[in-house]
Amino acid sequence: MGDWWYRNIVEPGKLPLLLALLSFVGSFLVTRTITRLIRAGKGPFRNISSGDVHIHHVVPGIFLMLVGGFWAVAAGRHGAGPLYAAVIFGVGAGLVLDEFALILHLDDVYWSEQGRKSVEVVMLTAALVVLVLTGFTPFGVNDLSVTERHNRALLALNVGINCAFALIALLKGKLRTALIGMVVPFVALVGAIRLARPGSAWARRFYGNRHRARARAGLRAFRHDRRWAGPRRRFQDLIGGFSEPGPSVGAAPEPGSTADPEPDPERVSRRR
Repeated sequence: MGDWWYRNIVEPGKLPLLLALLSFVGSFLVTRTITRLIRAGKGPFRNISSGDVHIHHVVPGIFLMLVGGFWAVAAGRHGAGPLYAAVIFGVGAGLVLDEFALILHLDDVYWSEQGRKSVEVVMLTAALVVLVLTGFTPFGVNDLSVTERHNRALLALNVGINCAFALIALLKGKLRTALIGMVVPFVALVGAIRLARPGSAWARRFYGNRHRARARAGLRAFRHDRRWAGPRRRFQDLIGGFSEPGPSVGAAPEPGSTADPEPDPERVSRRR
């Protein structure tokens, strides 16, 4: 185990990346736990406010990312400075990406359907970092031999083709496939040759007059979403805590809610 640790983590200089990943995941899990306790009204935790302004945890997250990033640049690759900077950066990244949906929509959608994007982005980011740690390198060029690595033309061609596949997959509305395909070879190729998702830039450009292709793409997307939407939602709810609590007995309905409407006097008189 010690030999594996040195050869795969310490010698390649991946220890700061590992610490950043652990602090990133830990920061996200701790933040989600605290926010769920605040939402349930349990524990000593409360929201932080300054007057009428609610301070979201993305604010200290951005500050920590700036401190960790600039510290890492200034510290170089030697000493313990990069390790501390990696931990600070990972904690800040966890706080920021936990509210990715808020940044995307410019609205407090933390507990709404749109807020699921935060959990999805965090899981995808963690997966990509794990792939890099386990030996994959960007653009899928890790399988090249020593001789091939010296051939700059072949390296540039390999990188260019893989990036082209990833770009096509992205245009086809397959973000996860495109991002993972930038790290794992041939994954982006699968997304590039399959049908595009309805509403993607590729579908709008090339499926406009191809009714059969548009129908097949819609049917395939419907079957995929019907099969995987449920498990994905349950997994996201398990991590992010998106399940809405049921109405308590005797609690007044929220403004605009259709639950427990006021009884109609005419219907009551007819029943009597």
